[in-house]
This record gives sequence, structure tokens and C-alpha cells, in this order.
Amino acid sequence: MNQLLREHADQIIRESIAAVQPDAAVQRALSGREFPGRVLLVAAGKAAWQMAKAASDCLGDRIEKGVVVTKYDHVMGPIANYDCYEAGHPVPDENSFRGTQAALDLVSDLSAEDTVLFLLSGGGSALFEKPLVPAEELQDITGQLLACGADIVEINTIRKRLSQVKGGRFAQLCWPAKVEAVILSDILGDPLDMIASGPACPDSSTAEDAWRIADKYQLRMSEAARRLLDVETPKSLENVNTQINGSVRELCAAAAKTCARLGYEPIMLTDQLCCQAREAGSFMASILKTHAGDGKSLAFIAGGETVVKLTGKGKGGRNQELALSAAAGIAGLSGAAVFSVGSDGTDGPTDAAGGYADGDTCAALKAEGIAIDDVLQDNDAYHALQKTGGLVFTGPTGTNVNDVAVALLKA
Repeated sequence: MNQLLREHADQIIRESIAAVQPDAAVQRALSGREFPGRVLLVAAGKAAWQMAKAASDCLGDRIEKGVVVTKYDHVMGPIANYDCYEAGHPVPDENSFRGTQAALDLVSDLSAEDTVLFLLSGGGSALFEKPLVPAEELQDITGQLLACGADIVEINTIRKRLSQVKGGRFAQLCWPAKVEAVILSDILGDPLDMIASGPACPDSSTAEDAWRIADKYQLRMSEAARRLLDVETPKSLENVNTQINGSVRELCAAAAKTCARLGYEPIMLTDQLCCQAREAGSFMASILKTHAGDGKSLAFIAGGETVVKLTGKGKGGRNQELALSAAAGIAGLSGAAVFSVGSDGTDGPTDAAGGYADGDTCAALKAEGIAIDDVLQDNDAYHALQKTGGLVFTGPTGTNVNDVAVALLKA
């Protein structure tokens, strides 16, 4: 392993994630605001605890009570007057339903003078859920969508129609109270109705869209679930005000800033990366091979969210697959590295945030008798990168604004 490149990668990761913490964003959204009537807080998503804590620090006991629903191991301590729930992601579980029901109980029987402060971040689609179909079927349909490589917009279009809270329905349940929504975006282009499946946003997707997706992936669904695909979601909401604070663009900009400080010329490729992880890794490697003879230190940055199509039963995540796929392309290339991380600190169903590979990774795996193509076919990037020291660990970060991948070339 190239130790200098790995140190630079870790520094870029650390500083870019620090730059997109939700604390300042939430405080900016709430500072100086006056709310008549009661103020109740509901926070959902991977960054829910961090956002709720920032709101508590800003408004104090002006918030009468709160409910927080976040991912397992993401509650970092008690918050006065708040009930915190940890639940399943990316597939909802019984704790998702319990936490969501607590939120619905909290916002029942409100008046037009009251305010629901709704803090939403990525991951909310699984964490904030009250299904209209049996839980087992919802979990199965979610699993099918994840396994077939559906993108997040397609997944959420289906989820909305099977839920009592998604697609604007949560805001309807808060009526006549006002909903002040503060959102961290984890979807390319920041479409409000798709972030965490848009619980407080009018839905732009249609029943026709849902049927197209169900047919495209040949989803196995009960007749009851199929009938729900025909039920339209709210197309207008009069009680919601929304602010987006934080997105993948800020994450990429922060990465570019650190790269420049470390002596690389940063080149922004895209903040809307959307393809299979293996293809993205191969593409990043190709870019490095093209510029290997330029005599410059370069950093190519791509933000977004790739997908993994499951072909095996191994352990890994999209960022780990991206890095491992790149390893094959940059094998033996001096001064080259590719790394990719999820800003929330978790990559797929693993404890790693992502993966790192450089010009030495392929040879190290070959010495262990491991072929990269076989590993990718089995979706087992975690164990391969573990052997080369290529796993990236950050722990829960408190934010969630997509992923960032960086290809470094050190002259």
C-alpha cells in the first residue's frame, strides 16, 4: 500500500465529512425564528439524532417534546424531552414502525397555531415507516428492489404507495398544524419528494410510474399491494414550508478544497454520479491511466450514489465495490489511488464507510490467491479489502449527503 496516498485519502475523507455536519445547517434554519403555539419535533433519517440535538441546542425548551428515529448505533446520548428510537436500514423493521407510530401519536390532535419541526435526512425511507401492507411483504419488496439494482428514485416511488407516511402523507396527518421541514439531501439534484420518500412534500410521481417500475423489475407483490399502486399520493400541501440545508455538492466542494491544500489540482467530474458501482470504479481507473504521464498531481472528484446489482452472497457495499473495481484498472500504476465513502459512515450492511485501493492492491490480492473478478461476482469486496487494509472506517458521522469518490494521481 502507498502510505502517503492512504494518509491523504483519510485526510480528505475526514475533512470533507466534517464540512457537511448538520449542526450549523439546522441552527441557520432555526435561528431567530418565532413559532406560535406548541412546537413539536420529529426527526427521521441517518442524521436524525445530530439534527435533533442541534435543534434542541438552538430552541431549548421551546420544543415541547420530540421523537427521533435513526439507524442502529446512531443515537449518541439522551436529549431532554425527546424519545429516541434506533431502527433498521436499508430494510425497515419493527423498531422503524414503533418509532414512526410514536411520531404519529405526537402530532395527533394539533391546532392550526401549532408547529411540527420535521428534520429529515437520507435513510428516512426505511426508518420512518408505517406500512399499508404486512411488514414482511414490505421488507420483501424493499429487498427485491435493492437486489435488482433499482435506483433510489425507483425504490422510493414504490415505497410511497405502500406507506401511510410517505409521499406527503405525513404532512397530511399533521394538518392543520404547520410543518417546518429542514432537510439534508441524499439524492442527486435534491428532489424534495424523493428524499426519504418525501413524507412532507407533494409527490411528483404517479401511479403510472409505479406500475412501470413494478413491471420493469418484475416485482413479486400481493394483490393488495398491487391495488395500492393505483392510489394517488397528495399532489399539493398547504401546511408545509421546506428548507434544504446540505447536499452532495457541498461534500464534493469540501473534498476539492482539501485536495488542493494537499497539493493536488482538483477536477470536479460530477456531483450526479449514478451507475453501477463496478462501472464507476472502472471509469475512475481509466481516468487515472489517461493522465498518468501528465507530470501533475491531480484529484478527480465524483459525488453521487452508485448501485450494486447482487450476483453473489458476499459482504460489501457500493463504495467498497467501486474501490475494488478500480484496483484492477490501476494495477501497477505508481502514485495512483481510488477511494469512495458514504458520508453517513456506513456502506451497505457493513461497519465500513467505504473502500480504498491503489496501484499495489491488485498484486496484494493475487499474493493471497484472490481474483478481483471473482470477488466482485460474489459481492464480497469487504473481505478482499480487509486483507489489503483497504477498508475505510469512520463510525457514524451524524450526516448523510450521498457518497464521494476521489481518484488521486501523485506526480
